[in-house]
Amino acid sequence: MSEPLVVVKDLVKTFVSSKGLLSPKRYVHAVTDVSFTIHPKETFALVGESGCGKSTTGRLVTRLLHPDAGQVIFDGTDITNYTVNQMRPLRSNMQMVFQDPYGSLNPRIKIEDLVAEPLKIHTNLSAEERRKVVYELLEVVGLRTEHADRYPHEFSGGQRQRIGIARALSVRPKLIVADEPVSALDVSIQAQVLNLLKELQQKYELTYLFISHDLSVVEMIADKIGVMYLGKLVESAPKEELYSNPLHPYTKALLSAVPIPDPTHKRNRIILKGDLPSPVYPPSGCMFHTRCPNCTEQCKVEKPALREVSKDHFVACPYV
Repeated sequence: MSEPLVVVKDLVKTFVSSKGLLSPKRYVHAVTDVSFTIHPKETFALVGESGCGKSTTGRLVTRLLHPDAGQVIFDGTDITNYTVNQMRPLRSNMQMVFQDPYGSLNPRIKIEDLVAEPLKIHTNLSAEERRKVVYELLEVVGLRTEHADRYPHEFSGGQRQRIGIARALSVRPKLIVADEPVSALDVSIQAQVLNLLKELQQKYELTYLFISHDLSVVEMIADKIGVMYLGKLVESAPKEELYSNPLHPYTKALLSAVPIPDPTHKRNRIILKGDLPSPVYPPSGCMFHTRCPNCTEQCKVEKPALREVSKDHFVACPYV
């Protein structure tokens, strides 16, 4: 197997939160000791409930956020402590597709200029050469060349997301971090965009970090899946292994909630008790112990490490 394109080791990120000028500082534990690897031309998906730290992890990988601890190694180079100026040449190799197709495009700029913007920064192409690349990319993502002269408000949500994908592709990146790229779209449009991402991956040999809360969406595109809970990675495995043999109680609960397109088949739902704990005051021991049906006294005091239980299948639970 080829060397990993992305290696994430023990990433930690906290944010300062306080109610007022005189209030004591409180810390939001967004990401805690997250580790995973992504190989070239592979799609690694991060899934979990809203607020579990998925998007923060994506921004740490692309160094849009600076980690408090841990390492980010990209294409063999440790970029954890790179400055803004040091990161600038690398930006052409790592691009993002954002969740909101309505907010990620500047409404005052024409599509041609939006898609060409990375080319202006990272290449020496002339205006005519940039225009040619923009036209080619618009056709690649399923739009027409005449769309280049329009503004974002003239497009539907699905079309805007295609424009965002074209912009990310313009500099031929090695890695694309797709942060909930289809969650704001209708179901029929979701399938179109996911199929487009798969086609582009094969055509341009792309590597994806795909972030989603929807396991049915992830099943369509991922090669490997990491399940996050309250800032921690609780299970990681190849897609087929995770869906056929989930081991962590949280993963089992998530999979039991995935709809089945067969009205005659009923799935045994696992209903988690209690509310999601606050990331400001995370539970002691295992993060999941407050909602786990198999909780023991040991779970309340000991933090389980992510360990390999079979080939490429990691789980953070001592009773698996």
